[in-house]
Amino acid sequence: MAGAARGRRYTIVAILLHWASALCVLALIGMGLTMTHAALAPMRQFELYQWHKSLGITVLALTALRLAWRAVHPAPPLPATMPRAERRAASAAHLLLYLLLVGLPLTGWAVVSLSPFNIPTVLYGALPWPHLPLAEHLSDPAWAEGVVKRVHASGAWLLAAFLVLHVAAALRHHLILRDGVLRRMLPLPEGSAPDAMETTR
Repeated sequence: MAGAARGRRYTIVAILLHWASALCVLALIGMGLTMTHAALAPMRQFELYQWHKSLGITVLALTALRLAWRAVHPAPPLPATMPRAERRAASAAHLLLYLLLVGLPLTGWAVVSLSPFNIPTVLYGALPWPHLPLAEHLSDPAWAEGVVKRVHASGAWLLAAFLVLHVAAALRHHLILRDGVLRRMLPLPEGSAPDAMETTR
């Protein structure tokens, strides 16, 4: 029974990567709003930008690890009672979330690389991070920076909206449907059984 229960849950590695990513993304959204809307002292804003860049690259690395792990450790099956349309919607939402988790760090990296200020990026104050070789291949880097910056900002709002939907869907499964979907990703102790209603396909 314990083996069957574990088969209906994500692996501990997938769970840890998921929650580490979630914490980083929440911090990034908070930092982004603060950087763009709060009246900060220049030095404080510089420090916040450095932390934002550090966490953004961390999310990119975590997402790469998650995709690599997922390739060899498939996700547990969804409940057999879940309608096909909901399954497809869940798959599409997860795909979009992964695209945003890759695209947003890349566009943020591109913004920094195209900036005329050419401010170095030092991850967590310790690891120098290179710029993407973009500016030398463009006739108008400033224009490109403005475009990518708008794409990055729009993507951040889209990510925030999808996170709200993601959390709402997880709570619906847990509190209303009680089908064990949320419990698959909770860091429960080893041997903790999913809800009784979480059945096989």
